Amino acid sequence: MMKISGSVTWCCVALLLALTSVSAVQKKLKSISDLKKINFGQSVPKHSLLLLHWFANTVTIDDNDVISLTFDPNSRDYGSHHYGNFEGLLDPLPRQRGNQYRYYAIGNLHQETSDPLPPYVAHPQRDYEGENRDRIIVRVREPNSGRQTFRRIDEVYITQHYDTSENQGTLYDPGHTYRITMNLLRQIREFAVGPNQLPLSYLRNRFGSSADDAQIRNTWGHLACLGLLLYIVLGERHPFTPQSNYTPQVRQQSTYTPANRQTSW
Repeated sequence: MMKISGSVTWCCVALLLALTSVSAVQKKLKSISDLKKINFGQSVPKHSLLLLHWFANTVTIDDNDVISLTFDPNSRDYGSHHYGNFEGLLDPLPRQRGNQYRYYAIGNLHQETSDPLPPYVAHPQRDYEGENRDRIIVRVREPNSGRQTFRRIDEVYITQHYDTSENQGTLYDPGHTYRITMNLLRQIREFAVGPNQLPLSYLRNRFGSSADDAQIRNTWGHLACLGLLLYIVLGERHPFTPQSNYTPQVRQQSTYTPANRQTSW
């Protein structure tokens, strides 16, 4: 009887651990309001926000919510490389005739590449350094074709390596792995930097911020929209001083407007 009871107890514990791991990975961030609930600076590096802002404004998103990479992750651009998912962090890749799926990790600051991440991501102020732990992971559908084709993204995650004090090697932490929805990517893209950035007053009012437009603009210059995003998420007036040598990429424009920003992806 005791043996049976012990076996049942062990099975329950194993099942609980498995369910905990799965539920952690399945956590979704659907909006900037969800981002504000993350403990950035404590359990999650603040650098994750910089990486996520860059990613959202580097990929293309069309009016049908199709996300496409604008670079080849196999060429190691922006610290990217194939991710094998050997520890089972994410769901197994689907098998479909005519399509090949792969996971890619993006954001390794120490990886040699001809296309590095911009200075505000690669060389932030010390308070925003993430010890190169945070990564974007994307699931990409690559059509089996002899000609060059676009790479369509159908899943996006933000994750991080365990802290060195946790003695887990280079594994990713499932407890701090979040799926990023289309709606959140859309919202972050509203804070794009560059010549076509939206007015700070519009963004401030849209997301209910009390930020001082003039102060944000004077502090951040051409990165003012990024500064406002960080202020909204973190509630800090001076997250860090931006680098003056950053030249933002100009993303592809679309007919997408703020009126239809909601989506269930």
